[in-house]
Amino acid sequence: MTDSTNTPQNTLDIQKCVKDILETIEQEREREIVSRRFGLFDRKETLEQIGELLGITRERVRQLEKAIIIKLRTRAEQGQLPHLQQISDTFISNLNELGEVARVSNLSTRLTKENSRLDQSRVAFLAELCPKLSVIEENDYLYHAVGVSAVFDEKKMKSGIDNIIKAVTTLGVPSDIEAIAAEAKIADSKQAAALASVSKQLATLNSRWGLVKWPMVNPKNIRDKIYVILKENGKHMHFNEIAEAIKDSSFKRKDVTTQAIHNELIKDKRFVLIGRGIYALKEWGYSKGTVADIIADVLRKEGKPLHRDEIVKRVLKSRFVKETTILLNLQGKTQFKRVAKATYELAED
Repeated sequence: MTDSTNTPQNTLDIQKCVKDILETIEQEREREIVSRRFGLFDRKETLEQIGELLGITRERVRQLEKAIIIKLRTRAEQGQLPHLQQISDTFISNLNELGEVARVSNLSTRLTKENSRLDQSRVAFLAELCPKLSVIEENDYLYHAVGVSAVFDEKKMKSGIDNIIKAVTTLGVPSDIEAIAAEAKIADSKQAAALASVSKQLATLNSRWGLVKWPMVNPKNIRDKIYVILKENGKHMHFNEIAEAIKDSSFKRKDVTTQAIHNELIKDKRFVLIGRGIYALKEWGYSKGTVADIIADVLRKEGKPLHRDEIVKRVLKSRFVKETTILLNLQGKTQFKRVAKATYELAED
């Protein structure tokens, strides 16, 4: 077996397993309820939708569903459900490779060819029946997930996820999973990554994890993606280079035009134009303004005349322009006054 989440690690016929287990349910109405609630052959349906179809109340559907699942789990524990031992062994084997816990979608990727919604629903249904597995239902904070009960029951899974979130928050910046695992006091970084993947409060990009609200791990728009590219590059870039870098990135949506990139760079205060089409991050110490503005700022901070070579040197720290451009501004603007050979001060001073 290879340790790839994109390669099916499975000898099961998931669809056949589901059908054979459903056939152990004697009443057709009960089979219908389970099939529709779990979305085993079509989309998942609500209690109200099923109740309307079957002519019973929403509460009655809920009661029947609960009773059926309890009955199936009891049969599973007694070894009376077809294929269940093989299902359990296969699921646990794959979960062990993934870190003893995984989102249903990630587990389904390994167990099915297409990983469709139907595939995921069937995997989730089978996991619900396995006595050696624990299941977390999806909610506003967590994805639908499965864990190996001997390592992670539902309580331990949730506690582990909380510890990961606290570790990320404490670190305060996007970090690799090894650093997060160390902060969370989790010995196995694979387990830490598995737990992190279940949380909707966390995101990952370029092998680093962080809170979902952080643009560096979860860029939501073009401006955020520009920010990530510049931050990762660590130095100024031309807007054409930024556009190409986005197209070559691992972002989910990266079909952007050069013009769109340029427009967003102009609008966002995080980015500073430091040369012809060249941008840097404001947080690196750059400030907006013309070359003349930068020269004035250099002289103002110094508080006394400076030689032109020193002025050029300091301006080039914050602007990616030709030296001649700086000299032309220095010599051609009335706001600067020459007070000695090649030495200038602000005229207003």
